[in-house]
Amino acid sequence: MTFEQLRIFLAVAEREHLTRAAEALRLTPSAVSASIRALEGSYGVELFHRVGRGIELTEAGRLFLPEARSVLARAAGAEALLSDLGGLRRGRLALQASQTIAGHFLPPFMIRFREAHPGVALDLVIGNTETVAAAVIEGEADLGFVEGPVTSQLLAAPVVAEDQLVIVVAPDHPLAAGPVAAADLLAARWILREPGSGTRASFAAGLRETGVAIEALDVVLALPSNEAVLAAVASGGTATAISRAAAAAMIGAGTLAEVAYRLPPRAFRMLRHKERHRTAAAFAFEALVAAGQSARAATASTSTRNSGRVKPETM
Repeated sequence: MTFEQLRIFLAVAEREHLTRAAEALRLTPSAVSASIRALEGSYGVELFHRVGRGIELTEAGRLFLPEARSVLARAAGAEALLSDLGGLRRGRLALQASQTIAGHFLPPFMIRFREAHPGVALDLVIGNTETVAAAVIEGEADLGFVEGPVTSQLLAAPVVAEDQLVIVVAPDHPLAAGPVAAADLLAARWILREPGSGTRASFAAGLRETGVAIEALDVVLALPSNEAVLAAVASGGTATAISRAAAAAMIGAGTLAEVAYRLPPRAFRMLRHKERHRTAAAFAFEALVAAGQSARAATASTSTRNSGRVKPETM
C-alpha cells in the first residue's frame, strides 16, 4: 500500500465518482481506476460497488475510510514539520472560514501573507461556524475564522475583529418605514442563513438581548449563503439579519434598506487547536492578523480622541 493509493482512494470515496476524483488529482480516470483495482487486489477486498456508471463504498470501504484519512493526516503532519525547518520557503497553510469573514475580512491578510511567503501554498475553504470548528478539531484546517459562538474546549478562540449585524429589507417593506419594535419583528416574514451558520447564531443571541426569541419569528426559508439570502430578500416581502459589510453594496445601490433596529455587535474569532502542532505558517498568519487588530485598535483610539476635541471658533 502506498500513500498515492491512499490519496486516490480518499478522493474517490469522498466524491463517489471516478472522473471527478481524477480531475481533482490531475490524473486520468484510467490511472485512478487502476490504482483502486491494485489496492483491492493486493488485499482481496472490494472497496467500491460499481453500479452501472456509478460507484459507492462497500462496507469494507466505509470501515477503511477513517483509517486512510488518519494515515494521510499523520503523513501531512510529518511533511508540515519538515517544511517548517525550511523557514517558510515552502509548505501549506489550510484555512477555513465562515462566509462573511471569507468574503470581507480575510482577503487582505491572505494577500499580505502570499507577498511575504510566496512559497507557501495558501488554501481557503468556506463553510459555516459549525463546519469550520469541526475542521480545526479534526486537523483539516490549521486555522479557522468564524462569527458564531464556539464552545469546544479543544479550541482557542481569540477575538480578532468586530462586526455589526443589521436587519435589511426591500425598500418598500413596512419595516423600512421607521423605528421598529419587537412586535414588528414578530409580524414579519424572515429568510435566514442555515442552522449552524455564525450569522444565524449571532442573530439569535442578539435578539435574546433585546427580548425576542428567534424561535418566535416566522422563518419561511433558510439558505446556505449570504448572496442567496440577500437576493431573496431584495425580491420583496421578507427580512433578514446579515453583516453590514455583506449588505453594504446593495444598501448603497438602494436595492435593500437597513431597518432601524439596533442589534449588538458580534465578534470575529480565530480558531486553533490547543494541542496540535502549530506550523510556522500558522504562526506567521496569526501574527499578521494580530498586527491588523492592533492597527484597527490604534485607529479607533485616535478617532475617539479627535472626535472629543473642541474645534476653535472662527472669527
